[in-house]
Amino acid sequence: MKKIVSGFIATCIAMTGGTALAQEAFPPVYRFTLEDCLNYARTNNYTLLSLKLSEDASEDVYGQSGKERLPSLSASLSENMSSARESGASWNGNYGLNAALTLYQGGNITNAIEQNKLKMEQAAYRTSQYENTLTIQILQTFLSVLANEELLNYQEAVLAASEEHLKQGREQFQSGKILQSDYLLLEAQCANDKNSLLNTQISRDNSLLSLKTLLAVSPENDLQIIYPDTAALREMSLLPSLNEVMNTTFHSLPDLKISSYSVDIARTGLKLAKANYLPTVSLQGSIGTGHAADYSRFGAQLSDRLNGQIGISLTVPIYDNSRTKSKVTQSRIALQQAELDKKQTELDVRQTVATEYQEVVSARNLYQTTRIRQNAYSKTFDVYHAQFQAGAITAVDLLQQQNNYINALNDYIQSKYEFMLKRKILDVYMGIQVKM
Repeated sequence: MKKIVSGFIATCIAMTGGTALAQEAFPPVYRFTLEDCLNYARTNNYTLLSLKLSEDASEDVYGQSGKERLPSLSASLSENMSSARESGASWNGNYGLNAALTLYQGGNITNAIEQNKLKMEQAAYRTSQYENTLTIQILQTFLSVLANEELLNYQEAVLAASEEHLKQGREQFQSGKILQSDYLLLEAQCANDKNSLLNTQISRDNSLLSLKTLLAVSPENDLQIIYPDTAALREMSLLPSLNEVMNTTFHSLPDLKISSYSVDIARTGLKLAKANYLPTVSLQGSIGTGHAADYSRFGAQLSDRLNGQIGISLTVPIYDNSRTKSKVTQSRIALQQAELDKKQTELDVRQTVATEYQEVVSARNLYQTTRIRQNAYSKTFDVYHAQFQAGAITAVDLLQQQNNYINALNDYIQSKYEFMLKRKILDVYMGIQVKM
């Protein structure tokens, strides 16, 4: 019985270990929609995590600046030995507590607290700014994967048709119905279609690799894209007005918030610089005691020598080699520069949004045009395919229509996903949650 139990336990351990090794051998599989990608990146992208740590650091600095209003307290203790030829060695000691409190410093502490608060809030907007950048990058790579996947589906169908044409052309050439040159054209077209398919696969894999990098997913892990609902594309075609886009962007875009905070921080910096012209009033207090060489009266000595003091000090700046004046000048220039940067940022945003909006309108029109064109060439190619099978047209006629269809197909897919990207970028600018 003991042998049976021992064998059973050993088997369980072996199975458990084998399961663990199997889990390590097979990396995880990620099946993500666009929203899944964005949510995963928010908690795993290294640059974004670093910016969030910067937020924490700014919050700590702000919290510390508020404690500057509190008094400082320090303790001191010393034990000394002295030696003389006549009296020999002796010990003495001194102990004390010292406290200080700044009563007035020209508003320096108040302005420092305000400035650190502004920097803390600005750090949060810098994180949001990068989140927008990251969202656009994920959009680009995600849609690139979708575009290449859709193109692959069409190319596989085209390659299947080319292989069928080549097979039929071989039979016609062997029976003398077509020239060798026609057959060679069919062979070249089939080889070209295979190469196009391979290049698209490589482009898709590269886009997936770029997406994994943005998500901080290991390259060897399997990332599978879940296609969005086709209704999403119809919703994208409904564009808000330019004024609506512009107004919403100006209320939500972190870039504008950051520039406004830079102005406020520089203005507070000017106040801090001017505070050096003003006097500083401080309150100090201390209490101390000590002992001499006679340890037999140690307690009594500490009591007898107990002393304390309290006082107020006033420090008035008179001349500091114009350092304060120079600092005020530099702070004033920094404020003017921040105000100019804010105006330039607002102008750049207006121009960017207006340009992006027009590009969205253009991309939508191009997508609608190429969709009609692709549909027309697809049906024409089907007709020519049937005619070639019936022997009614030459290989040259067939390949010309096939190339027209492929070109129209490439234009359609490119314009479709270009429109989707530009339309969603508008949502990013307006602070609308990106979903598809």
